[in-house]
Amino acid sequence: MSNERPLDTSRDCDDASPAPADVTRRRFLQSAAAAAALGSVPHLHAQNAPPSADAAKPPPSLAPTQPVKLDINGREYVLHIEPRVTLLDALRDYAGLTGTKKGCDRGQCGACTVLVEGRRINSCLTLAVMHEGQRITTVEGLASADAPSAVQRAFIERDALQCGYCTPGQVCSATACLTEFAAGAASAATADVGTPPTQLSDAEIRERMSGNLCRCGAYANIVAAVRDAHAASA
Repeated sequence: MSNERPLDTSRDCDDASPAPADVTRRRFLQSAAAAAALGSVPHLHAQNAPPSADAAKPPPSLAPTQPVKLDINGREYVLHIEPRVTLLDALRDYAGLTGTKKGCDRGQCGACTVLVEGRRINSCLTLAVMHEGQRITTVEGLASADAPSAVQRAFIERDALQCGYCTPGQVCSATACLTEFAAGAASAATADVGTPPTQLSDAEIRERMSGNLCRCGAYANIVAAVRDAHAASA
């Protein structure tokens, strides 16, 4: 009887053929690689594609500037600005008159108050081109060559400021306030708006200066300064 054992081929077959788990993993990796390769094709195509007509268009150009003649503090300025530039930005950025301050930039705080033909306005709410040929006065133009105005002097003496940011607008507004009162203009605090007020009371001053805000809260001294300036000019 031969001692040779019959050839066992089952093990060789198992080694040559991948197990079911190996097949599943291999197919998963092949599928993932194929998906990644296919997913990159549109991206590469978009990179190599010629630019569209819209992409080839140049960016929109800035609005053209135009010369604007402004009479500021008795001096003529010729500013080359875009039509959309506000009077506030024209004063500060083009004329170099930085005394006028930009506060809220929406007409609520009054820091940008200037005088146009003697009338106070918020310079952030109007365009510079609208005031060509008109007389504009900023805080730099209130004083004379050798002395501050009565309002400026009263603000200094009454210490009617703290941080000082709102002060240029307060001073311009107070100057117009006294002019309006002298012209007989009534306010919401006037007892009879049909009759010119005869006395510039503290209530009248507060009402007439209500468009100018002071974040430091120096209102009591501001009212006193306006009252003193009025008494000095009477």
